[in-house]
Amino acid sequence: MAVFGTRLLLNPTAATTTLAFILGGIMVGTVSGLTPGVHVNNLTLLLASMAGSIAGPPKLVGAAILAAGVVHSFLDVIPSLALGAPDPVMAAGALPGHRLVIEGQGREALRLSALGSGLAVAFALPLAIPVTAVMTSAYPHVRHHLPVLLVGVAAFLVFTEPTTDAKVGGLVVFCTSAALGILTLPLSPSAPLGVGGVLTPLFAGLFGAPVLVEAMDGEGVPEQAEATLTMTQRALVVTALAGAFAGAVVGYLPGVSSAIAAVLALALVPRRTEARGFIVATSGVNTSNTIFALFALVSLGTPRTGVMVALRETNAPLDLPILLASVAVAGVVGFVLVLVLGDTYLETVGELDYRRLSVGVLCLLVAVSFLFAGIVGVGLFAASAVVGLLPQRVGCRRVHLMGVLLGPLIVGV
Repeated sequence: MAVFGTRLLLNPTAATTTLAFILGGIMVGTVSGLTPGVHVNNLTLLLASMAGSIAGPPKLVGAAILAAGVVHSFLDVIPSLALGAPDPVMAAGALPGHRLVIEGQGREALRLSALGSGLAVAFALPLAIPVTAVMTSAYPHVRHHLPVLLVGVAAFLVFTEPTTDAKVGGLVVFCTSAALGILTLPLSPSAPLGVGGVLTPLFAGLFGAPVLVEAMDGEGVPEQAEATLTMTQRALVVTALAGAFAGAVVGYLPGVSSAIAAVLALALVPRRTEARGFIVATSGVNTSNTIFALFALVSLGTPRTGVMVALRETNAPLDLPILLASVAVAGVVGFVLVLVLGDTYLETVGELDYRRLSVGVLCLLVAVSFLFAGIVGVGLFAASAVVGLLPQRVGCRRVHLMGVLLGPLIVGV
């Protein structure tokens, strides 16, 4: 049987081998998703560098890498909520979600995230083909006017701040982080792992360190209430659908992160849902991004995420039926893992001394920065941590820190 030009062999042995590779990727994504400060892009690039030593067909290695990315996109919300040290793509939802945890609504937040990611997969799979057709024809124009579009995105983020002081603060934070990106992104430091780059220490410092520093004097994770969803079904579905559409923007438009797209997604929702809406939208963007980025790679030949770069680096054939099966299996498993592991993670963190835990996670972030960018990475982590403290000081959203990516793209660095 041929699907998308690929012949499917209904062979039990082949199916078992394929499933084994997908489950291997799920295990890797579980470890990376639960580890604070570890971005799936770095992990998949590390796996890509090792792919030549992995025994197995390249297309199955690619399926494993994709499964790791999907599961990571489900699970990275857990350390974001429990520790306040988010994966960069969860940055927009990290602080509102962390606030729910402090209010004792962490179990609800976990379930909202799982539903946001799960619904986004359900929406993105049928939307991927028509969206790809539209974006393929529009992409040359988008690419030509990309700097103007990104300036528009930055302006939208600033002008949606609620007060004049917050707008000014947002502009200051955006310009400062943009300058940081312009100065540092061209760097190519040597690193112990041989893969990675400056994005790991930059994002760890911008989004991880400040929350940990600010939370050191707090009381940590309190006892959590029962997992009762307070969002209506309609609001949940509409917000997840908006997140899925915004994920298409991330998948096709360079420089627009999942955090930025989540803010844009909330503008599409008729009634803002504040913290809960941020979690659903950000999780939806984060997960649907992987699906749309896969179709962007197939249709345009341009990788938009580290996972897609890893697929290309492994020379894995873009066997869509196997890759989409990997997404589906990983999506189901990721949804279940959030529910199974999330509550235990919150309870475990709640029993620890939060000051010591924060110091330990900060040390972990420094170590990760060193592994992926060497001693230069440690310096970048410290510098970006200082910049990351600005939003709290000037009273604006942390999403303006995404100027670290937008700024360089706007000026053509």
